Amino acid sequence: MPTPQQRTVLHLDLDAFFVSVEVLRDSRLRGLPLIIGGSSDRGVVASCSYEARKFGVHSAMPIRMAKRLCPDATIISGDMEAYSRYSRLITDIIRDSAPSFEKSSIDEFYLDLSGMDRFFGNWKWSLELRDTIIRESGLPISFGLSTNKMIAKVATGEAKPNGKLHVPQGTERPFLDPLSIRKIPMVGNKTYRTLRNMGVQYVMTLRQIPRDMMERLLGQSGRILWQRANAIDDTPVVPYTEAKSISTEMTFEQDTINVQRMRSLLLGMTEKLGFKLRQQQRLTGCITVKLRYANFDTVTRQLTIPYTANDQLLIQKAIELFDRLYDRRMRIRLLGVRFSHLIQGHHQINLFHDTQKEIQLYQAMDRMKRKYGAQAILRAKALGEGRQRPDINPFMKG
Repeated sequence: MPTPQQRTVLHLDLDAFFVSVEVLRDSRLRGLPLIIGGSSDRGVVASCSYEARKFGVHSAMPIRMAKRLCPDATIISGDMEAYSRYSRLITDIIRDSAPSFEKSSIDEFYLDLSGMDRFFGNWKWSLELRDTIIRESGLPISFGLSTNKMIAKVATGEAKPNGKLHVPQGTERPFLDPLSIRKIPMVGNKTYRTLRNMGVQYVMTLRQIPRDMMERLLGQSGRILWQRANAIDDTPVVPYTEAKSISTEMTFEQDTINVQRMRSLLLGMTEKLGFKLRQQQRLTGCITVKLRYANFDTVTRQLTIPYTANDQLLIQKAIELFDRLYDRRMRIRLLGVRFSHLIQGHHQINLFHDTQKEIQLYQAMDRMKRKYGAQAILRAKALGEGRQRPDINPFMKG
């Protein structure tokens, strides 16, 4: 294993990914202030072009406010199916070239290139990979190359749009020092305000604060923040595999032919797995439904779907799969559902058509589940025909 000083990490990030896909599909959108999100004034911004960002528009902003800031913006609904398709294309290109990579979100990748310098030259190899991605996908992509994941990610941010930046070993601190503390991953609005109230604006100042003081101020987060300001990050690149999944299944005490009950149970199982996805800040790109008949014949059917953690979409697809799968008039002894092709990501990228009120409702439901348990609030249909819904324990598979 290479020491942290010997590591070489490449971070790749597709520029304004959703916007870039839309521009690729319709070149008339190029150079325009473009907003992707809910189609009504009650919707939210899922993504926006750099031209729109100049007016102060940003993701998660209410569409009504974005229109006031940028009245000439073109607003279109998102197409998660298209974005997922391009994400998988980029993943395949990287998989064909990279010895090891981590897919940290739908549009973001880390590659561990440690040891490759003796054979290739990491900068040249990274340039060639970027050129291949641009040529084969038509999408702009930026990258940062350095000695750890954090520095590489910050370098990518500085290289955008459609650029590249190398921060060699020994230059990490001078690179970080003049940057705003906002550039450090994990510095959110609350932490930023706390540090600014202390007079801390740049990374160099943050780096000079004693670590013990940072820990007293912000706890464990303060220690991690101090390490990052000092260019320390030992986080490994976790190899990406689409075999990872979360799943749950139920064996009935008595074999059943009650289709309505099975649909209700499947709805509840899917809803609970969706909550687990959101807890882990993950999205799924594939759903599988499993049935075992009374004669022990086991059948499955799976469907590749747009990356999502949205209960409504997941439930719809699960029920569709069940209806296609259950084609014998025979009793069922087991029912199961599995989400696979998991990536890191946030629920909001699925909410192109949701209103701000609906988003707040989903968030409130999840808060109740986190506080009181996943059974605290359920869709009425998950309870079936007045039956008490049995407890379902989803589990992780590696």
